Amino acid sequence: MSRDYKAELEALADIKYRDFSSALIPNIEKQRVMGVRLPQIKKLAAEISKSDWREFLSCDTGETLEEKLLRGFVIGMVKVPLCERLDLVKSFVPLIDCWSVCDSFTMGLKFVKKNRAEVWEFIQPYFSSEEPYDVRFAVVMILAHFSDSEYAQRAFDIFDGIESEDYYVKMAVAWAVSVFFVHAPQETWSYLKDNKLDDDTHNKAIRKIIESRRVSDGDKRAVRALKRV
Repeated sequence: MSRDYKAELEALADIKYRDFSSALIPNIEKQRVMGVRLPQIKKLAAEISKSDWREFLSCDTGETLEEKLLRGFVIGMVKVPLCERLDLVKSFVPLIDCWSVCDSFTMGLKFVKKNRAEVWEFIQPYFSSEEPYDVRFAVVMILAHFSDSEYAQRAFDIFDGIESEDYYVKMAVAWAVSVFFVHAPQETWSYLKDNKLDDDTHNKAIRKIIESRRVSDGDKRAVRALKRV
């Protein structure tokens, strides 16, 4: 690879931002965080996606947060047929090792909008994975690209079947329920009143809804009454 992308990322690093961002990702060693802001990583990813992206993806990912984010953003930006794109996504998921990489990568997969039926089927196996970040990836895919009335009941059935005790999986499910509350309120009201979520995840979902700026004060009061003791 002619360009040294790690060196380019290092040149963009901000020590103060590194300290801030690493504190938000406690399971990643501080030395694996450079401190490069997302807009800068996305700008570099856009350059790569229009040039030597196949060569870039053929090289080792690297162990830093920013190198993984760069790879994920490139995969989301390149213009390839759906089958190849899904293969690239599949190759990236095992590299996810924190919520930041998971969520940033997943939110950047804009191709999903025009391929929802195919992508819905693609993510199904991840829900039964024993790897927490596989499951979180699939849950965040739902909240990012399927949080509407069309998919609400199917999503809720999946959430009820997730048995992971991992904190980041539970938080993803809670976050997803809160997003559905905004986009599919009628279905989500029914779900909140009768679901199979464990009490911790259910109450986390209630908290996320109450914290949302997109939910009315009246709805927040009503939702608060559904908290489990």
